[in-house]
Amino acid sequence: MNEREEPLIHASVFVAPSAQVYGRVEIGAESSIWPNVVIRAEAHHVKVGRYTNLQDFVMIHVGYGHPTEIGDFCSITHHATVHGCRIEDDCLVGINAVVMDGAVIGRGSIVAGGAMVREDSVFPPGSIIAGVPAKKLAERDSARANRRNAWQYHWNARAYRRGDHRAWTGPEYEAWIRAIAEKIERDEDLEAAPR
Repeated sequence: MNEREEPLIHASVFVAPSAQVYGRVEIGAESSIWPNVVIRAEAHHVKVGRYTNLQDFVMIHVGYGHPTEIGDFCSITHHATVHGCRIEDDCLVGINAVVMDGAVIGRGSIVAGGAMVREDSVFPPGSIIAGVPAKKLAERDSARANRRNAWQYHWNARAYRRGDHRAWTGPEYEAWIRAIAEKIERDEDLEAAPR
């Protein structure tokens, strides 16, 4: 964990110019931080893993008593708030969802758009979580589907670095998405992902 008091962002991370990152924050390799994301860690720490995307207008903050930790290959989608909680690898947090202090979202889970995950809620791996307050509606390991979404954002971030804002179209993208989908089905994408 980053012991410094200022952000430690891997050189491979795409950071949109309007993103704001403050305090003891660590962002892992090949992740992406999209426009108007705010990450603040006045106490404790924020740790974001590899190949994770924090989409437009996401708010990441620590709780008074809890750090915030987000695993590898996660997608935290537009306008979501992640506050003093732990989100394990291969998860997707939907648009406008809120995950509060002390909550744990197990690996390969989905938090539906608009869900409100209350303080200290713990959901096992493979949960489908929705509602206000959020409850587990079903169980399904969504790790592969969630990794596919994270890989698409990784592709997009590399394109944005080149000034290409239309990366999800054309034959090159179509060939790549077919190839990565095949690797994901065999979990070979994990072997291919550099650390």
